Amino acid sequence: MISGASRGIGLAVARRLSQDGWALSLGMRHAVMPEGVDPEHTHPFEYDALASSEAAWVAEVTERFGRIDAVVANAGVMIPKSVIEAEDDDLDAMFAVNVKAPRRMVKAAFEPLAATGRGRVIILASLSGKRVKSAKSGLYSMTKFAAVALSHAIRQAGYDRGIRATAVCPGFVATDMARQITDRDDAAMTDPAELADVVAMLIGLSNTASVAEFAVNCQLEEQY
Repeated sequence: MISGASRGIGLAVARRLSQDGWALSLGMRHAVMPEGVDPEHTHPFEYDALASSEAAWVAEVTERFGRIDAVVANAGVMIPKSVIEAEDDDLDAMFAVNVKAPRRMVKAAFEPLAATGRGRVIILASLSGKRVKSAKSGLYSMTKFAAVALSHAIRQAGYDRGIRATAVCPGFVATDMARQITDRDDAAMTDPAELADVVAMLIGLSNTASVAEFAVNCQLEEQY
């Protein structure tokens, strides 16, 4: 299951995992089969992170494929406001998509994931979930810090049942979201396909190679 799969990182992950032979269920606002995936083994699902439809999505996936091996919670939203400029509605909107929706998604899929003995959860967080780099990213960072914590909490809740969760924390990635907030050329940002390679690697690791966080950056910073 991949949320936010119609474009950007989510679509790149879908294409990479399809190439690797995975059967996919893609959560998209408009359930249209994307290019670059195997249509015979791909299930588009009309998914809105604000609609609380995760249980229905899981039900369709289990009916179609009979199991769930991995969840990639990728859908996200950013409102570029400082914590002083923002109103509660702005914060609520980002928490709803960036934190509450992935929690519901994993909650709905938890038992099928555990049944495999090696369920995998990827939370697409951000380096904004590790540090606050600018005033305009502060509100977004609040939600992405929470997304990183969510990944750790899932890891704790599911570890004894074979579930492994990783918070993937990229900096600028060449997607529509990043292009709205930076004037960097695409060539100076991480390619979504590289993030897809990271996700493919992480979900392929054994239960004894657990990775709690994976940071990726396109620029030099003191720590990341």
